[in-house]
Amino acid sequence: MTVPPIPPGYPALTPYLSVSDPASAIAFYQKAFGATERMRLMMPDGSIGHAEIDIGDSVMMLGGAWPQMGFAPPDGAAVSVMLHLYVEDADATFARAVAAGATALSPVETKFYGDRSGSLRDPFGHRWNVSTHVEEVSTEEAQRRIADMPQE
Repeated sequence: MTVPPIPPGYPALTPYLSVSDPASAIAFYQKAFGATERMRLMMPDGSIGHAEIDIGDSVMMLGGAWPQMGFAPPDGAAVSVMLHLYVEDADATFARAVAAGATALSPVETKFYGDRSGSLRDPFGHRWNVSTHVEEVSTEEAQRRIADMPQE
């Protein structure tokens, strides 16, 4: 029997987050982003070793810390990865996430590149950019708008 190199129902690239409390993280992502749980694997001690959720048409994996593999939740303000989530209504989703416990980092506003976006940090230290596409902007037009932006 041939096994496909990418499992059915999974994209080629799937984010995998380390969180301090996987059960609480799943509950937060359900409340904030409408996630649905695909599955969870329990460890002998009763903790969640691995879980998978769907957010929109995307899959995200998560689990607790695996220090022996160098995999642990963020422990400071700086992060090297941001999750970009397209939704029907960025303002409503952003407000729902903040009400569920996220911290607003930048307010939702219409950006030069055609998205209405805002940034937040979830209760587990991960940064999210919540966006709704509101305008078709060519690369050339986006570049022109960048050039016209005030320099700080």
